[in-house]
Amino acid sequence: MAAEPRAIEPRAMAPLVERARAKVNLTLTVLGRRADGYHELDSLVGFADVHDVLGLAPGPLGLEIAGPCAASLGAGDDNLVLRAARAFGQAFAGTVSGRFTLRKNLPLASGIGGGSADAAAALRLLARANGLPCDSPDLFAVAGRLGADVPVCLRGAACRMRGIGERLGPPLALPPLHGVLVNPGVAVETATVFSALALPPGEIRQPATRGDHDLRAEILHGGNDLQAAAIAAVPEIGAVLARLEALPGCLIARMSGSGATCFGLFERSDTAAAAAARISADRPGWWVQATALA
Repeated sequence: MAAEPRAIEPRAMAPLVERARAKVNLTLTVLGRRADGYHELDSLVGFADVHDVLGLAPGPLGLEIAGPCAASLGAGDDNLVLRAARAFGQAFAGTVSGRFTLRKNLPLASGIGGGSADAAAALRLLARANGLPCDSPDLFAVAGRLGADVPVCLRGAACRMRGIGERLGPPLALPPLHGVLVNPGVAVETATVFSALALPPGEIRQPATRGDHDLRAEILHGGNDLQAAAIAAVPEIGAVLARLEALPGCLIARMSGSGATCFGLFERSDTAAAAAARISADRPGWWVQATALA
């Protein structure tokens, strides 16, 4: 096994910081289940301006976690930031690592790729620290070994994601989107949601053929094939969607990923901000954020 990356020596570099932005599955189609058990997806993905913050400073490899969503997240060896650092060191011989600090603002197990975004931010920080390009195919290969959502989070730009997450389309310019993200504080087990689909292995549909078309219309008229199964497992998701749909100006309400975070889209940023304030006042135990999506 390759050695872990060398520690960055004091004063070898200035501390570096990366944002780990929330990933939002604006649409999500399940095309089928492969013979190996994994599900084939076709998802239009955007990123919110809500994010964790990850820093890298000189010192031995380690991780400190703080922030409003830090309480239930451990800093042990299985944390995705540390796993990313070890995987980076094994893939790129002779590189250096350091001490990570994570401000955890995104809820855990929530369908917006919080852990994956943190791992991707760690890879970008290590690439910067070692003078490697962040768009390197080798770096994306490392990301793919860490988790299905890590490659798209490493890209960090709106695009179409296919396969189990490893096939990314070119960056897309989304129409202006003003959203409200809501999580009821209930974690969702991704495997449970996919299992509930009960799809036979080996039957895969082809994704829809799309040329030049209206992304706004696709978003507004699309859906999330995991939503019904997630609501059956966690009824609170249905309550979140109903609350979003009842708000003035809400164009659509939909779940992201396998849940439990849902989003509502609005025409204007002030309408979205007012909607977020209203939900926060009515449901103080929910995680609620008004955001732009791009």
